[in-house]
Amino acid sequence: MVGDQPRDDRQSAAASQSASSDNAPNPSHDGPHGTPVSKHAQRALLIGAIGVVFGDIGTSPIYALREAVGHAQGLGDPHLAIMGVVSLAFWALMIVVTLKYVLFLMRADNRGEGGALSLMALAQNALGRRSAFLFVLGLCGAALFYADGVITPAISVLSAIEGIKGAPGIGNAINPFIVPIAAVILIGLFMVQSHGTAGLAKFFGPITLVWFLSLGALGLFHIFDDLSIITALSPHYALTMLAAKPMLGFVILGSVFLAVTGAEALYADMGHFGKSPIRKGWLFIVLPCLTLNYLGQGAYLLAHPSAMDNPFWNMVPHLIYWPLLLLATAATVIASQAVITGAFSVTQQAVQLGLLPRLDIRNTSETQAGQIYVPAINGLLMVGVLFLLVTFQNTHNLTAAYGVAVTGVMFVNTLMAFTVARHKWKWPLWGVLAVLIPMGFVDLVFLSSNLLKLPDGAWMPLLIGGLLVMLMWTWVRGTQILGEKTRRDSLPLTDLIDMLSARPPHRAQGTAIFLTSDPTVAPVAMMHNLKHNKVLHEKNIIMTVHTSHKPRVSDQNRIEIEVISDDFKRVTLTFGYMETPNVPKALAQCRRQGLKFDIMSTSFFLGRRSVVPSARQGMPLWQDKLFIFLMRNAANPTDFFRIPPGRVVELGTQVSV
Repeated sequence: MVGDQPRDDRQSAAASQSASSDNAPNPSHDGPHGTPVSKHAQRALLIGAIGVVFGDIGTSPIYALREAVGHAQGLGDPHLAIMGVVSLAFWALMIVVTLKYVLFLMRADNRGEGGALSLMALAQNALGRRSAFLFVLGLCGAALFYADGVITPAISVLSAIEGIKGAPGIGNAINPFIVPIAAVILIGLFMVQSHGTAGLAKFFGPITLVWFLSLGALGLFHIFDDLSIITALSPHYALTMLAAKPMLGFVILGSVFLAVTGAEALYADMGHFGKSPIRKGWLFIVLPCLTLNYLGQGAYLLAHPSAMDNPFWNMVPHLIYWPLLLLATAATVIASQAVITGAFSVTQQAVQLGLLPRLDIRNTSETQAGQIYVPAINGLLMVGVLFLLVTFQNTHNLTAAYGVAVTGVMFVNTLMAFTVARHKWKWPLWGVLAVLIPMGFVDLVFLSSNLLKLPDGAWMPLLIGGLLVMLMWTWVRGTQILGEKTRRDSLPLTDLIDMLSARPPHRAQGTAIFLTSDPTVAPVAMMHNLKHNKVLHEKNIIMTVHTSHKPRVSDQNRIEIEVISDDFKRVTLTFGYMETPNVPKALAQCRRQGLKFDIMSTSFFLGRRSVVPSARQGMPLWQDKLFIFLMRNAANPTDFFRIPPGRVVELGTQVSV
């Protein structure tokens, strides 16, 4: 998930297991953001990463091969269909996940953070200026991530619950209850978000590790059904199948891509666990277990062609069916939890970067600052997930909607990586093109293949993504127009100070802090205070809260104090896009740096703007109304900046956009 974002529930699994080992000997620099960690902490981070980073890709074997082999039946050669699909799945894991993400993109970290928004911020820094193209790519990446966040919980949990149909002693009578059971599980998952999941997070890693080992063991057991499946590791069968019927092969690629959905999480969660634990987890545990399972499914299908309706669950022995079903359900719930907390984290980044209006963001832990809960996003995700369950009914239909959002994010990442490699790493142009053109080609092939499913449901993530891009663009454009209009109608701060020197107003005791987005002009609240109350405080601080393109900002770089005159000072507070702004805490640091004031005699003045639409300027009228709706529903700045409500004075004005 991108910028300087706080750690969330996803890291607490590792943090809780490594807290007791901080003083252990022989630390390495394999922790988040390159921090030194002990060997015991490395193992904890590795297990935590397995539980969070690989949850989504770990549930793919339940349905990926089933869908791909089903499409491949059109070849008319069942043996080639099975061998070719297994070969394609293996090489998709190698090319997309191992080469592109593990070996290449994980190098493009923004001070240890990854994801589309972090990559956008890194690319902007590398370029040295704001780029509209990179900004739009960042918007698209964030929007498609949300679309993926709606589909992943629905397809993951439903794929596990569908295993009940094949359970011993259960017939088709259970079919009408599958969707309601999945809905109950998902509603329960969303309902517990407000309480935080730190207590449960420590179990995520061990449960998912057992799930991967079970996948590997199950696959290894069935490889001996037909040992010829091992030859599918050669790309020969994949190329032969694609060459046999190119158009059908193109369609099959869209289903094979289901095997690598979740690859984006390796990059997005890099800041939570560090590069080394993720790379080791993938290369030594996840990739081998997934490969063994796909080989096992292929061998089972070669020996039992009639099992193509659901190869994963058909090859599970009756003796362990129910335990594995429960384990699969737990694994899919964990994968869904990772996506939900990821959406919270991306939302905080988007708000800090100005892509979304201020939202109510709550901390669910007193010790883990990154464990957050966003009620609005949680509610919207729950509604979206339940809508998908009711609309699509089964995983076969949902797989048509799956993939477009993920391939879109992957292609966006490839495009933004060009700027990073060229301008930050200083690669020669031929080197950048030699690496990124093949990656971009693979992304486009998978994206185009998934777009063939538009009539069957692929329109859903595109619709969600498109609506979110429109919403974010409306907010960004509206705030720009509002800012420009405010500057045109405002008085420069230096001119106001000169006027006040010539005609001093009545002075009130204490300090007034005026929060404003533009520190060069007189704040609206100050002008109203002078106009209507005819008063100016003894000490006046013009304060601006700025968001950096870095994930986090050190305390040394947090505050900038500028003396304008004896009565006026300008203070700029800088927070990373992964941090939660806390103005009172920053003010305490201001006092340590020599800015003296009594907090009990200090008032915070905020300008409250009432915006009205205008059909003759700015955006179209419908977009004006959407922007006004977003403004009215934005979180109160008092709460957002953690300002004590009893010390806040709001003064308003009306502005047309």
